[in-house]
Amino acid sequence: MEKIKIVTDSTADIPQGLAEELGITIVPLNVIFSNEESYEDGVTLKADDFYRYVKERNHIPSTSQPTPFQFEEVYRSLLEEDDTTIISIHISSKLSGTYQAATIAVQSLEAAESIHVVDSKRASYAIGIIVVELAILAREGKSSDEIRSRLNELLDDTQVYFMVDTLEYLQKNGRIGRASALLGSMLKIKPILSLTEEGEVYSFEKARGQKKATNRIIEVLQEQYGSEPIHVGISHAVNEEYAKEVLALLKEKFDIKSEVITTIGAVIGAHVGPGTVAISVSKAK
Repeated sequence: MEKIKIVTDSTADIPQGLAEELGITIVPLNVIFSNEESYEDGVTLKADDFYRYVKERNHIPSTSQPTPFQFEEVYRSLLEEDDTTIISIHISSKLSGTYQAATIAVQSLEAAESIHVVDSKRASYAIGIIVVELAILAREGKSSDEIRSRLNELLDDTQVYFMVDTLEYLQKNGRIGRASALLGSMLKIKPILSLTEEGEVYSFEKARGQKKATNRIIEVLQEQYGSEPIHVGISHAVNEEYAKEVLALLKEKFDIKSEVITTIGAVIGAHVGPGTVAISVSKAK
């Protein structure tokens, strides 16, 4: 019988317990504070510790993707079982070299035809919401063809919107200019960020204040999904209380089939900063 293994990376921000329950393999990216201080996202550096380090040191670290060798090791271990197919889904190639590293790893394996590497063109739980559904299908015994068909639907039907608490991280990572960051902070502007079809971050709209930004996102989601049943994921960077408020607002407006509140990990957190809240939505079957 065909065995389907689902692989992703740590930027999917899937809660550890959920990943373990569904048998999802997570390859960690790296967080680098200095030449002598590097950590594996979610493995040797948990999200809470990351945000505490950033606050204590007043330093925004850099990040790096896994090596092809790391992917090769993961794939080889999963392929030890006969009749295994791997579906490996990763952060947008416009944001990281992770997808490229996974692709290089596959080329060195004899069983390359059994591994399907996918550029999600997404980040954070907008990847996770897709991966979790595919892992559930795999657990239910669906075939690789059925799972890949559903994957294509999800890639078309999943949206994400971010609200950042400060523009400092975006500016330091080259997403916006210094003048825009300063002006936005002074005016308490909350940019609503999303991802293009190609997987690049862009400013969808701007709102003055978090509540106005949230209400605008809900309006846009109503236009996109209407009364259709949906899956929802709220990911946050040390902003759990507001994440819960956002979920409560969504429950008033939508037919929600499943919900997850999760913490934004160190790699995505290094680019968006503490206080960020992201809303990921996909159509439910």
